[in-house]
Amino acid sequence: MHTRRALVRRPSPRLAEGLVTHIERSEVDVELAQQQWQGYVDALVAAGWEPREVDAAADCPDSAFVEDTMVVYGDLAVIARPGAPERRPEVTAAEEAVRAEGYRVAHIEAPGTLDGGDVLKHGGTVWVGQGGRTNAEGIAQLRALLAPMGARVIACPLEKVLHLKSAVTALPDGTVIGYEPLVDDPSVWGDRFLAVPEEAGAHVVLLGDDHVLMAASAPRTAALLHRRGLKVTRVDISEYEKLEGCVTCLSVRLRR
Repeated sequence: MHTRRALVRRPSPRLAEGLVTHIERSEVDVELAQQQWQGYVDALVAAGWEPREVDAAADCPDSAFVEDTMVVYGDLAVIARPGAPERRPEVTAAEEAVRAEGYRVAHIEAPGTLDGGDVLKHGGTVWVGQGGRTNAEGIAQLRALLAPMGARVIACPLEKVLHLKSAVTALPDGTVIGYEPLVDDPSVWGDRFLAVPEEAGAHVVLLGDDHVLMAASAPRTAALLHRRGLKVTRVDISEYEKLEGCVTCLSVRLRR
């Protein structure tokens, strides 16, 4: 059986200063955010995942969104080059943490930009959102790095949301779920696409073959997924949602 570990990173005391691009800024309760982060980590542990903490970055407001620092595929960790320059200091400690887990490491190099939150992987296909934080050069570099591992990298248009995984994620069976008003081109996934009734319902973390983690703010989608035979664990991440964060952003799942 594969070891299931997850990189996580404690929120910065400056979390409330995090970037927002597609939504209006609203006040973030940093103390509540700390509690919600712990609740998220506890949910991972309860599902059999072992958290590995990346060193905290107090001066990086968005650093809790550790997913953006890398793309992990097989035994390779591709260290991102975030599209927002102020987020680039976040990657150093994240790279150290994934090296310590035994992964090979490669880097997205200038002028390429890539945020991990723009990358959706399932069954040998890697979809990458292009247009926000990730550019064509970043996608080309990722394609070249993953090609020897047999991955097919597909660029997807992205204008309506910050990251691709703000719009869509994949269920264990490969169904791609999204909140249609925020998906630039659902036809990318053809008949694999399933519209969900809530924005936060588009975001799931796969905890197991029939188990997903999602935000408490999407009860109708949780019910829909339950009817499809999935076990659903819900966590409150309201303070991260105020910063365009979702459940996928708060960890990097390591499955080998």
